[in-house]
Amino acid sequence: MHGVMRESFRKCEAHEPCSVVTYRTFHEDAVLRRVRNEFREMPAMRLTLDQAMRLWDLDRPTCCSVLESLVASHFLQQDRNGRFAKAHAGY
Repeated sequence: MHGVMRESFRKCEAHEPCSVVTYRTFHEDAVLRRVRNEFREMPAMRLTLDQAMRLWDLDRPTCCSVLESLVASHFLQQDRNGRFAKAHAGY
């Protein structure tokens, strides 16, 4: 599959911004879009990791990666019971 280059910034040890290049496949981007769209269509949806894996027919590592990415981007949040939900109505 063709990789998609995405550039992000983080602080290096010298406290200067530096570029970090990460690659995601077309499939991973498609899964991220699908999950994001499902949460937009059903903003009250709350899912555990196992429920998300069944809903989107994903293996555990892929599902974890997708959900962690959406939490890191502040689109989703994870509650103390481990359920993932849309962070707020602003998206």
